[in-house]
Amino acid sequence: MTEAEIEQVRESSVFPDQRIRLYTKFVDEHAARIKDLTSRPKSGQRVIKLDNAIQDLTSLMDELGSNLDMYSDRHSDIRKALKSLTEATPRWIAILRALPGESGFDLARKEAIESSEELSDQTTRLLREQEDYFATHKDEKGQEREDSAAEATQKPR
Repeated sequence: MTEAEIEQVRESSVFPDQRIRLYTKFVDEHAARIKDLTSRPKSGQRVIKLDNAIQDLTSLMDELGSNLDMYSDRHSDIRKALKSLTEATPRWIAILRALPGESGFDLARKEAIESSEELSDQTTRLLREQEDYFATHKDEKGQEREDSAAEATQKPR
């Protein structure tokens, strides 16, 4: 990620829905970059760029998955972002599967496909869990973090 992207993620840390949307946007941009690189003529430089871009994409997806775990544990209401994410993951998987197998980035491609499939499964499962949770906890709908009330009462005096 660029410094500007990192800063955007930092600024959105207390807004789970916004943060997930940012990660989704960044992964989308990286996936588009990979798709663009595949249309270039085959060369050693292209293979290196693709390998690096695929590894970056995998790292971003893994980071996104970690954020989903964290917000899930806190019962943060991220359903809107999850809906967008469930629409995006099949696109990413399709881009990765459409890549021609080349020895210079084949391992990175396989890892990225696994990561994107895991993220897709995680997103689908989490959206279902969130729908169930907030159906029975209507008073918590739209909250950013479950532990915000506890933090407010635990501030040093």
